[in-house]
Amino acid sequence: MTTSDTQVAVIGGGVVGCAVAHALARRGVEAVVLEAERGLALGASGANSGILHTGFDSAPGELETRLLLRSAELRTELLDELAVPVWRCGARLAASNEDELQAISPLAENARANGVEAHLDPDGSLTVPGEAVTDPVAFVHALASGAQRGGATVRLGAAVGRIRAATRGALTLELAGGERLRARAAVNCAGLFADEVARMAGDDFFSIYPRKGEFIVFAPPAGEGLQRILLPVPSPIGKGVLVFPTIDGYVVAGPTAREREDKCDWSVEGDAETLILDRARRMYPALERSRQVDAYAGLRPAGRAVNYLIEFSRALPELLHVAAIRSTGLSASLGIGEHVVGLLADRALVAPVRARRLPSRDRPSPTGGWWQRAARHHAPHAERGTA
Repeated sequence: MTTSDTQVAVIGGGVVGCAVAHALARRGVEAVVLEAERGLALGASGANSGILHTGFDSAPGELETRLLLRSAELRTELLDELAVPVWRCGARLAASNEDELQAISPLAENARANGVEAHLDPDGSLTVPGEAVTDPVAFVHALASGAQRGGATVRLGAAVGRIRAATRGALTLELAGGERLRARAAVNCAGLFADEVARMAGDDFFSIYPRKGEFIVFAPPAGEGLQRILLPVPSPIGKGVLVFPTIDGYVVAGPTAREREDKCDWSVEGDAETLILDRARRMYPALERSRQVDAYAGLRPAGRAVNYLIEFSRALPELLHVAAIRSTGLSASLGIGEHVVGLLADRALVAPVRARRLPSRDRPSPTGGWWQRAARHHAPHAERGTA
């Protein structure tokens, strides 16, 4: 049985885990990313909208909002360095009735409170120029590549089976196959399975369930490509269906929001089109003339009565949980990484140095639409695969 050492073990190779590893590597802290799957971004990080939100509609002062706003600042600094494709296309919210019209003005006030640029247009709609879209799979791989350039290691097929205290204030992580990894600290970024990782360490104070979001992908008519994100006016029951362009010229409508229990059910359910299409076509009539080419589902790691839980284990003080990071995880990931480094440093678990540049290495992107990679990976578990 082999044993290796590292300063920080990061459990999970999604956007949050890779952002944490990147933030550590930028500051000279050795890290190992342990991803149970055979590839990065095969969970929620590879099956979302790919939208980089500004935080214009987030509740002022909350941790999620602070991390979203900080991430927007860090993206300005890091995107060229990471060589990630980003289209700052902006977003628009337009009212379809008087109630929605009345709801838009408070959103503009909220944006101002958060320091996010937003404009009320003469017709009562709201324009948010900073909203953007990216390829989330490329984003994850760029973070991992930059982290590796800074000395981090990425281990695929490295499922953690047990976490326990070791001597001299460290942790021992036992991997599938019997290998042991000794770390000064560990960060639980396991997404849907963060609660199961926590229970390995003796923590049972939070639980995660999958919130399924389904999307439908269209090829728009020639010359009618969508040029900005179309956001619905949120209601008391949720944010609703949106329509948005992708980096590579498709148009996507969704998501649904289904509370589920099965963390392995990535199926697009039979009524998804009914739930999405009528609302989406009202927002973007060109969908009537668009060709449907695909559909996919993502499972967001929602917490029961908790959101953005970033706190240390109550059983093992060297373990930091980063859990219940729901639909804004892609947008807030850079801020989360920086925040995690600060928390570890406050406990003297790491000794970070001044941040340095870590340009991403060139890596070939997966073929096809970025959403297809995770959807097809989970297809054997799905009731209906994608086209």
